[in-house]
Amino acid sequence: MWMKSAVGSVKNNSLSLLFTDFKEITKAKLAVSVVFSSIAGYFLGAYQINLVSVLLLMFGGYCMVGASNAYNQIIEKDLDALMKRTKNRPIPSGRMSVKTALIIAIVLTVLGVLSLFALSPKTAMFGAISIFLYTSVYTPLKTKSPLSVFVGAFPGAIPFMLGWVAATDEFGIEPGTLFMIQFFWQFPHFWALGWMLDEDYKQAGFKMLPTGHKDKGTALQIILYTIWMIVISIIPVFGFTGRLQLSIPAAAIVLLSGLVMLFFAFRLYENRDNPSARRLMLASVTYISLIQIVYVIDKFIS
Repeated sequence: MWMKSAVGSVKNNSLSLLFTDFKEITKAKLAVSVVFSSIAGYFLGAYQINLVSVLLLMFGGYCMVGASNAYNQIIEKDLDALMKRTKNRPIPSGRMSVKTALIIAIVLTVLGVLSLFALSPKTAMFGAISIFLYTSVYTPLKTKSPLSVFVGAFPGAIPFMLGWVAATDEFGIEPGTLFMIQFFWQFPHFWALGWMLDEDYKQAGFKMLPTGHKDKGTALQIILYTIWMIVISIIPVFGFTGRLQLSIPAAAIVLLSGLVMLFFAFRLYENRDNPSARRLMLASVTYISLIQIVYVIDKFIS
């Protein structure tokens, strides 16, 4: 009886570790936030909500993001081992082999493409483009040039747009606007993160800050991109963006949220320290989630 209990406990622990490693290799928290953006885009584009389509988008979206993250960790396994933040990831720590990670990445890619293709070929195409850009261009460029953030902003901006395309099978001004909102948001968000982790990134040779330093030049670019983000985010209130519209009260909330984020960007310019960068990064996460919720609620109550 004691032996059976011990064996059962070992099996449970093993399954728990496997599940934990799966979440880490796919960056579950990041993947869920990306899926949230896609669902918001779907709700904005859909004439009526189809539960099967929503589930396919959620599943396919998670698979595509998870695959991208798995490929990324395979490619960067030696560099991850050099950084405090990443040295305990499944591959560099030795808990998962490269072969296992590659199998996971390939299976997720296939499942993701098939799920998104079931929604529409366009949706699958944009999902596949996202994986390609993230793994084949952004990832290797991180050790070569700060332009990696610019390149990475393209796959990073696709999810919000992808939801609209999944709902309508169309690409036009509306999903283009959603893309631009999340595109410009990427820069203050990731440069704030890069500021916080600059010393760790340098251990692996990553070049993430636009000037290469935690200086006023970097902080100024963060401010400028934040301003562009705010401008793009409120454009739908003027009626230039087709079916993607925003009421004046909703636009006011979006503008106020953007100004809060801009305040933290100016604080980073003034202080140029990690606590200010962290506050900006947290403000950016709150901003993108909040405006997506505001956009969706505004559509259904206006």
